[in-house]
Amino acid sequence: MAASSSALMVAAAVALGGGLILVARRLMASNTVRAAGSGLMRGKTVIITGANCGIGRATAAELLREQARVILACRDLGRAEEAARELRLESQGAGEVIIKELDLSSLRSVRRFCQEVVKEEPHLDVLINNAGIFQCPYMNTEDGFEMQFGVNHLGHFLLTHLLLSLLKSSAPSRIVVVSSKLYKYGEINFDDLNSEKSYSKSFGYSRSKLANILFTRELARRLEGTGVTVNSLHPGIVRTNLGRYINIPILIKPLFNVVSWAFFKSPAEGAQTSVYLASSADVEGVSGKYFGDCKEEELLPKAMDDLVARKLWDISEIMVGLIR
Repeated sequence: MAASSSALMVAAAVALGGGLILVARRLMASNTVRAAGSGLMRGKTVIITGANCGIGRATAAELLREQARVILACRDLGRAEEAARELRLESQGAGEVIIKELDLSSLRSVRRFCQEVVKEEPHLDVLINNAGIFQCPYMNTEDGFEMQFGVNHLGHFLLTHLLLSLLKSSAPSRIVVVSSKLYKYGEINFDDLNSEKSYSKSFGYSRSKLANILFTRELARRLEGTGVTVNSLHPGIVRTNLGRYINIPILIKPLFNVVSWAFFKSPAEGAQTSVYLASSADVEGVSGKYFGDCKEEELLPKAMDDLVARKLWDISEIMVGLIR
């Protein structure tokens, strides 16, 4: 017991020490974000899925400072309205916030959302596929898909497809796909894409994030010459509510909170690569790449397998009903 307490005390000291070291960096990063509003996105329309909290909300906040029109595409309209009020106050009138209902676990909702956007929006400059679900227990979407694969991959697959015509007519335009470094632990098993034979919540998440990258690469190939670019990214380890399905013992929670504050990125820091890919002139014309910390990174061979990417695309089309 004494040894255990000592270990906790040492861990807490390390975390606190790291926290003190990182305070200055956090403050400087925060100041950099607040000073970023140069109006580069003035008047451009951006859709961000899952924009009421976490990385999505932080992405919206920064793009609003750049005077963009930001559509918060969210499942929970109440939380979206609350986020919109806060964002309008924070942005002090810069940009414009619009709320639209989008439940990526329902293909019917995705289709309805896209119909409204295509009808109401004359142009769409950036689509940011940000929303995601992380390591949930086995459950199914409205359409019977395993939840993580259904939301993280299939919902965004259909969303992107149905908005492609508007993105093409608005070119030059961009698609940003938020993936994760955890893709490295995923595999695309075409014999059990719906996890009906076996299910691991951690493997399921990693597989969905690998699918995001394969989708990005295949979409980039199909969009060559259209003026629409698409890139994927990993935001790093960020303090968000994405881990709500992770059970942390009550006694460990205070220490975990200190460690996460000290060593995890804030949502604003985690949003920087999304904002970079959505708005920076540095990546104009760049497509099919994978980024971290606003820099291009190499992928493992399994994430660059074009044959797997094409097969996944073809099967996904069937799964979401684009091909009967």
